Amino acid sequence: MALDKPYLDVPGTTIFDAEQSRKGYWLNQFCMTLMKAENRERFKSNERVYLDEWQMTEAQKQAVLDRDLNRCISLGGNIYFLAKIGATDGKSFQQMAGSMTGMTEEEYRNMMISGGRSVNGNRVVGEDGDAQAHRQPQGQHHQKGSV
Repeated sequence: MALDKPYLDVPGTTIFDAEQSRKGYWLNQFCMTLMKAENRERFKSNERVYLDEWQMTEAQKQAVLDRDLNRCISLGGNIYFLAKIGATDGKSFQQMAGSMTGMTEEEYRNMMISGGRSVNGNRVVGEDGDAQAHRQPQGQHHQKGSV
């Protein structure tokens, strides 16, 4: 029985629900290994070999290699796990979030200090606000229903 998911119509947002959790299980488990220095070193020395030790899909592995965090999220990644990749690369969470929105770190910080994005035009998919997919760096590719 499929669950009703009215939250799928929130623009620019992927809700990490049970389905996303199942889809991203191995991706998120990989990320957790980066908490240990020896695993970060192994990963940095040969990323592809390290990723091939995990039962991730090829799309998940490629998204990690490309550091495409928006794609990782669409493939089941949870931002709190994905932050381990950023930390491994010496990036702050703010730098990562900025890259995911197509903003510089400073632009992202200033936007958040100013209260974040306006809800006007961003309540549901199809409006014309700045959080809509056609205004994001991931574009139409990551709109509801496509991965």
